[in-house]
Amino acid sequence: MIVFDLECASGHRFEGWFNNSASFDEQARKNLVTCPVCEDTRVRRVLSPVATKTARPEPERVPDSIDYRKLAKEIVDYVNRNFQDVGSNFAKEALKMHYGVSEKKNIKGSATWEEEKMLREEQIEFFKLPLPRTEDDQNN
Repeated sequence: MIVFDLECASGHRFEGWFNNSASFDEQARKNLVTCPVCEDTRVRRVLSPVATKTARPEPERVPDSIDYRKLAKEIVDYVNRNFQDVGSNFAKEALKMHYGVSEKKNIKGSATWEEEKMLREEQIEFFKLPLPRTEDDQNN
């Protein structure tokens, strides 16, 4: 079993348990996954730690190791698919969303140390995630 953090189109967050990722995709495509708060079927997975439930290992069996390269690639792919790249305008866009000037959305980008300090002072939550450069980044 795998647990996913989910979010409906209205912004309600909840978790769902599925046999695997394909099971979630199939159920969501058939509108079988619904928000427990508003019953919305427009549900998507949101970035979260991955939790799995496996059978209890036998006493002498060593659990499988985590493929960290694969996990890192999946995280990078998720961020690239689900976050708008605002480049060096990260702080400006975060402020606009915080004060209701623009609609809230997932964004990624860069900020200077001074901009990060200002975001913290404004109590705007963000986290830093080092992402590898893409070929497009390297060509510019």
